[in-house]
Amino acid sequence: MQVQFGQIVRTILQMNVFITGATGFLGRALTLRLRRDGHSVTALTRNPAKARSLLGTEATVVETGTDLSHALDAADAVVNLAGEPLLGARWDEEKKRRIRHSRVDFTRELVQAMKKAEQRPRVLISGSAVGIYGDREDASLTESSGAGQGFLADLCRDWEEAAGEARAFGTRVVTLRTGVVLGRTEGALAQMLPPFRLGLGGPVGPGSQYVPWIHIDDLVDLISTALIDEQYDGPVNGVGPNPVTFRALATALGDTLGRPSFMPVPTFALRILFGQAASVLTDSQRVIPEKALSLGFTFRFSHVDAALRDLLDNSFVSVGAVEGTIPDSEYLAEHPPAFLLQTRVRIERPVEEVFSFFSEAENLGLITPAGMQFRITSAPPKMSEGARISYRLKVGPVPLTWVTRIDAWEDGERFVDSQEKGPYASWWHEHRFEKVGTGTVMTDRVFYSPPAGPIGRIANHVYVADELRQVFGYRSAVLRRRFGAEMRKAW
Repeated sequence: MQVQFGQIVRTILQMNVFITGATGFLGRALTLRLRRDGHSVTALTRNPAKARSLLGTEATVVETGTDLSHALDAADAVVNLAGEPLLGARWDEEKKRRIRHSRVDFTRELVQAMKKAEQRPRVLISGSAVGIYGDREDASLTESSGAGQGFLADLCRDWEEAAGEARAFGTRVVTLRTGVVLGRTEGALAQMLPPFRLGLGGPVGPGSQYVPWIHIDDLVDLISTALIDEQYDGPVNGVGPNPVTFRALATALGDTLGRPSFMPVPTFALRILFGQAASVLTDSQRVIPEKALSLGFTFRFSHVDAALRDLLDNSFVSVGAVEGTIPDSEYLAEHPPAFLLQTRVRIERPVEEVFSFFSEAENLGLITPAGMQFRITSAPPKMSEGARISYRLKVGPVPLTWVTRIDAWEDGERFVDSQEKGPYASWWHEHRFEKVGTGTVMTDRVFYSPPAGPIGRIANHVYVADELRQVFGYRSAVLRRRFGAEMRKAW
């Protein structure tokens, strides 16, 4: 009954959710999930232009430095995901100061602003981490387990205490202790993939340390549930139900990719590279999501091999040589294509709603992997035939300028964009929307040719086609998160 009740509440309770860290890996995914449930989102950011590129029309943007209590006046809930990255630099005293300030001090400032708001938010979900447990070898850890020792444990304890100050004025507080979040193009998995794809992957550190992992879709589902279900209170372990050792994670990743996974990264090398920060990778935390399980939360991805198969599956994106008749198009007549990409997605939302999402040029960045650094430089106020959109992006390390033209526009049914300036010799992309029952089937066809003739065709087989599969795979994952889409093989 708990799950059924939660589903009923979600359909009738719509909230204004204020998010810090909304442009990050987790924040963007959560924004999409909240919009799917009908909530409105306000994002606090230091860079409004970047935030609009990454969040599109899905969120209202508020710049850091504005009156925070005033910005919170209309908020029913706050999700605090802000924080300086833990890895990327050694933990000298200045790095530790920035880490603490971005988490503990900022959270305390946020709580004080909530206190001053005209309408105090009903719930605060504030980030924390499994680092609070310290290095605990193979002991099973639940929300009732005590804190460990070390910089991370002290940081997380102080972080949670800062968030807990909101209880004094009646706000429900959830401290979300996240582990390793697995996603398609960002986070730990994205950093692990390059050596594994080359057959050079393996366990990090001793390999026997436990990794409390979670699929990003399960994590955003957990957050969206905790927002509306008042039974979620206090610490909540944001991890999957079956933690694995790093060696088992490496084996599962290698098996999913069809690559060997026996090249370890030794602990001493991590310590030379990261110093004390290496503990993020080498500490063992066998964390169990006891509270979520006891409240009836259902994990879609309970086992790491299933999560990896989902995140690395691009089989529903078909890429092959052009065969047969191509569409009747002046552009394609002048720019003959060599290859055809096709993909199909079923979305259980009305076609008008889905088409409206795609008819906003601002949402192009939202469906593009963040690593491509997509930024619109000019766009029309309204999409229509003949309109042009200019943007910048990166393909690998190479920055590019792309200008696309809308060649056809059939409102609610179909539109076509073609490349006027960009990296391809030919690029013609048709989006087709078909009403099926109460939902929508969206079909993409991309007729394209890489540059440089025969060399480009070789590059397509070696690199380009796989990159396009990943880009369109990410795009379909975004649609699943935003609309509940079902990814299918193209034909």
